Amino acid sequence: QVQLVESGGDLEQAGGSLSLSCAASGRTSTLYAVAWFRQPPGKERDFVAAITMRGGATYYADSAKGRFTISRDYAKNTVYLQQRNLQPEDAAVYYCAATPGSIATNKASDYAYWGQGTQVTVSS
Repeated sequence: QVQLVESGGDLEQAGGSLSLSCAASGRTSTLYAVAWFRQPPGKERDFVAAITMRGGATYYADSAKGRFTISRDYAKNTVYLQQRNLQPEDAAVYYCAATPGSIATNKASDYAYWGQGTQVTVSS
């Protein structure tokens, strides 16, 4: 079992940057692949980025490539999503999710554990 807590969401101007954090707790919290998803108001939850258990591979949605960076700090049991050049279409509740094992996917159904979400708002 792992618990996830997101933070870092805020109101940011278009073109600005944010750093989201996903703090994991639990005795085996480092033995998970982790992903970020986002859900705009009234829309479905979409994949943003994922990182494998050992951090050797990362994956991004097309909308995130070149602007967002996912990384993890094993000492702090934390996964980060660095966001640059934010656009109004990036506004959403951002969730981190974890799945046991090394493989990271872009499917929400593959992730067993979810945080409560953090709100990102982007003003134009």
